[in-house]
Amino acid sequence: MNTLLNKKKEPIDRLAASSAKGHSLGGEALRRMMRSPVAITGAVITGLFLLVAIFAPLLAPKDPYERYLQSQVILGQGIIPGAQPGFPLGVDDFGRDYLSRLLVGAQNTLLVGVLATIIGVVVGMIIGGLAGAFGGWVDTVLMRLVDVMLSVPSLLLAISVAALFQKPSQWTVIVAVSMVSVPIFARLLRGSMLAQRSSDHVLAATSLGVKRGAIVLRHMLPNSLGPVIVQATLTLATAILEAAALSFLGLGDPDPNRAEWGIMLSRSARQFLDIRPELAYYPAIAIIIVALGFTLLGESLREALDPKNRR
Repeated sequence: MNTLLNKKKEPIDRLAASSAKGHSLGGEALRRMMRSPVAITGAVITGLFLLVAIFAPLLAPKDPYERYLQSQVILGQGIIPGAQPGFPLGVDDFGRDYLSRLLVGAQNTLLVGVLATIIGVVVGMIIGGLAGAFGGWVDTVLMRLVDVMLSVPSLLLAISVAALFQKPSQWTVIVAVSMVSVPIFARLLRGSMLAQRSSDHVLAATSLGVKRGAIVLRHMLPNSLGPVIVQATLTLATAILEAAALSFLGLGDPDPNRAEWGIMLSRSARQFLDIRPELAYYPAIAIIIVALGFTLLGESLREALDPKNRR
């Protein structure tokens, strides 16, 4: 009898031991990402970009705004000095060190992407949170507004918003790009909060008489932020690409002195592609690599947090 009881007890003991050593969803997601080559690649690219952007003023070998070789630039004859000692990537049409401008441009590009994403997340969460918390006519009105925004292609929506400003600037790009991501975050948070409504902890809090505001802020909202955080990582890549597109179309900051990848690509691709195509290649390659890094990291994070992929 004791032998039979011990055999039945052993699986229970093993399960209890594994539960005691259990890890949170975040911990397991981190371990899965550390084993994923895709996630590691995305993290390395993103990490290098962040380091370059943060320490750009220290890494830049020269002043990115000083016109060192302006006397050698002869646009009428199609002469823009290329790589030479002291200027590994040559200079732009104003004789400024292109490597220094590329490094400092990473900082301004990150600033545009992060601010646009933050504004999109905040506004989208307000709309989605109100729709998911109240439902009824509030949900209907807000979601119809979101549907209208989603019905317009993202780049066309960004162009429409940017065209509303009389004087283009860096903030024009930030606001225009952020409006593109608002409906995405609104729908995502609203769907997550609607799923939380029927969860056990929300039903238990409701039955205990907890006020709706406390239920929304303490129970529904915190448990609905996971997909929003993952989407924010992916939106950073999209924001950088769309900001570059607006600058290329002439709807971004018109200041040629600002070192920002989208502005550098716009000026070089439209005016100097026949003279020195490298001036367009360098910022274009940088934008593609950084967007790829954020995309790989975001997709890996999404897969790692997906309960279906848990082993």
